Amino acid sequence: MAAFARRKAQRLARPDPSRKRALDARAAGLARLLNARERFCTASSCDGRVTVTDTAGSGIQKKNCTWLLVTHEPCAKGDVMTALEKATGDAVFKFEPFVLHVLCRELQDAQLLHSVAIDSGFRNSGITVGKGGKITMAVRSTHCLEVPLSHKGRLMVSEEYIEFLVHVANQKMEENMRRIDRFHKGLELALEAAVPADTLFPEVPQKSHSVYLHRRKRQAAQGQADPSTQLEPQEDTESSLALLAEIMI
Repeated sequence: MAAFARRKAQRLARPDPSRKRALDARAAGLARLLNARERFCTASSCDGRVTVTDTAGSGIQKKNCTWLLVTHEPCAKGDVMTALEKATGDAVFKFEPFVLHVLCRELQDAQLLHSVAIDSGFRNSGITVGKGGKITMAVRSTHCLEVPLSHKGRLMVSEEYIEFLVHVANQKMEENMRRIDRFHKGLELALEAAVPADTLFPEVPQKSHSVYLHRRKRQAAQGQADPSTQLEPQEDTESSLALLAEIMI
């Protein structure tokens, strides 16, 4: 537990490595919700985006390509056409859905997030356990879109087709936003309902005492023992077994 707390503090103290040096708007709310809990630490995220990338030309370089257009909101055909005017290589139009990576203290914490993610429509979500037992929960979806538009700077599709692509991407973006909202609301409810296991222990003696009293009353009614008589050690063991059976059921 202490090791996870140290790892979390170190990670949250690092500067944001993204090009805009800040979280996307929707991911920021989820990050605040999760990082406020000692069991979670957000690692990386993206709200979902529409991009046009090129293998050459001027612009923002990322992994041997240039971003001609980047937006986390629905886009317009005109934005894409303007971006394609700058293309000198192979331009690709993409829609990439929301993604969130969360470090979890225990496996049961990751399982809670995974359940909420699946119920919210993020069907490609998963849990990984790395070296040293580091547990990471990834919230991912499958409704991606990737279409090549130009080759060596030459547009290979019609403007009508680009308009159609933009319409499809915007539909996917709107669904992406709905899923994020469902995940956020579902996560709030799940975290409120989650109770640490150690808070359940005080209830066990109360349950044992209840079994003990019921057994004495039953014996008194049957004339097998005086209500004031204390249980023998063997009977006490039987009561414990009865309690265990009730808990198991």
